[in-house]
Amino acid sequence: MAQNVTVTLTRRSGYQFEIDFGAALPAVFSDEPPPLGQGQGPTPNHLLLAAVANCLSASLTFALSKFKNDPGALRATARSTVDRNAQGRLRIQRIEVEIQLERPGADYEHLERILAQFEDFCTVSMSVREGIPIDVRVRDGSGAVLKG
Repeated sequence: MAQNVTVTLTRRSGYQFEIDFGAALPAVFSDEPPPLGQGQGPTPNHLLLAAVANCLSASLTFALSKFKNDPGALRATARSTVDRNAQGRLRIQRIEVEIQLERPGADYEHLERILAQFEDFCTVSMSVREGIPIDVRVRDGSGAVLKG
């Protein structure tokens, strides 16, 4: 059961892009920090961290609820390490996510089982962890394919 998800980015100025998720959701603006951009929105790095942390948090919420636990408030913090690869290009080398539950662990039923399984059901983090093939196509203003 394959599902296709589409977002559309439109360059507004400099390095700022409007990210359109479709008619049902509000657009988001991304930007690079100075000196490239104006820092008017989250960077792609921020958006990737948010996607990973959000997916893990939702997966943990689902798993806790499945075992009749009230997940309560939880807070996730995601950090990335960005460094240069062997070719001198900046790459995200590592992502660390810390999820803070509201109550002591002993208050949750089946917590050991939940903690052993919830990551496997997070589409985004597991896809990033395993590596995602990315196909790129570039077209010119007339629609001719320049790459891909």
